Amino acid sequence: MSFTTLGLAEPLLRAVAEQGYETPSPIQAQAIPAVLTGRDIMAAAQTGTGKTAGFTLPLLQRLMDGKKPSPNCIRALVLTPTRELAAQVQESVATYGKFLPLRSAVVFGGVGINPQMMALRKGVDVLVATPGRLLDLYNQRAVRFNEVQILVLDEADRMLDMGFIHDIKKVLALLPRQRQNLLFSATFSGEIRQLAEGLLKQPLQIEVSPRNSTVASVTQTVYAVDRGRKTELLSKLIRDNNWEQVLVFTRTKHGANRLAEKLERDGVTAAAIHGNKSQGARTRALADFKSNGVRVLVATDIAARGLDIEQLPHVVNFELPNVSEDYVHRIGRTGRAGATGDAISLVEPDEDKLLKGIERLIKQTLPRQIVAGFKPDPNAPRAHDDDERPPRSAPARRPRASGENHSRSGHAPKSNKPHPQQGSQRRTGELASGKHRGGGSSH
Repeated sequence: MSFTTLGLAEPLLRAVAEQGYETPSPIQAQAIPAVLTGRDIMAAAQTGTGKTAGFTLPLLQRLMDGKKPSPNCIRALVLTPTRELAAQVQESVATYGKFLPLRSAVVFGGVGINPQMMALRKGVDVLVATPGRLLDLYNQRAVRFNEVQILVLDEADRMLDMGFIHDIKKVLALLPRQRQNLLFSATFSGEIRQLAEGLLKQPLQIEVSPRNSTVASVTQTVYAVDRGRKTELLSKLIRDNNWEQVLVFTRTKHGANRLAEKLERDGVTAAAIHGNKSQGARTRALADFKSNGVRVLVATDIAARGLDIEQLPHVVNFELPNVSEDYVHRIGRTGRAGATGDAISLVEPDEDKLLKGIERLIKQTLPRQIVAGFKPDPNAPRAHDDDERPPRSAPARRPRASGENHSRSGHAPKSNKPHPQQGSQRRTGELASGKHRGGGSSH
């Protein structure tokens, strides 16, 4: 199968070909023709398999011949949970719409609102937004929704989770009742599926991989570690294995800062990225990491969705997530587009329940390893450093409460060579069955 068989118009095929692709991924092959029919869609696929192009390409085609938007109006709205993802989706819209006479814009918090208001004055065909900033713009009468024809919820499970449901409902109440609704995500829990189905009209459900499954090309390993010694073990693993690019996940923003500082003191260059960081700081941290200016990027779950780092070799769960589904998204930052990758989890005895929950979700028993000198002692006293152990209290609140998913969190710089993968910059993997023009991009 090739993109030419999916019913896409010549300008879109030309844009795809310019990126060097001929063969769609499974999610693209199923979603693109379905979206073109005008049906509501609920699509799930593993992260890194091209979901963004799965809705971007047909969305652009559906807008090609329509009436231009009125001032301050939009014709298609794409909602995302984070700035990073919003910027990435806008990048995809601009790339594949380059040969079309359509206008697009992206809006999110953490930056000045006036330029965004100016961008909306003449109307835009496609607006990519985070919910909080979108509602801010609506309240200032900078955007109107009466001409919206298509709504996309990207990373729908997170968008519709309790942390964002109130903002989503506010936006939905403002939209025309007659519209096409597209929900795309890597995972859908049973509860989220029920809620999503309540928003859709006879949706076509597309699921190209088992729900909550992990990518086969990612090697997953658990390192059991004594309480309070995770930082020491992480530093040793990085040094002994000569890891040059490592994305490390912590549970909290404070923990991310503390870990980055500890690694720096240990001689390992590191930077932290999370919702409390300024726009400039987040952009610099990510740029430094992509260019190998820093060896380790320590992140909260803001980075579990939407961050694209080409051929990222290592992801480390310094702390296991309280929500098991987030494990799938975290390790999905590596092994993208068919590349190989390593996902390492550092697990203290107190995290055994979280680990078992993850294993039940992904239906796998993860292999355990113990590094000499770090064997856990289950009878050892708990560490006093709260960055080195998980809490015994109730599970952490969803990302909205910590500011991670709100529109007022910062965005990542655009990559140089976007393409049909959801943020992935490789030219292999799920498209490997086709012939590509040109080689992979570089940092």
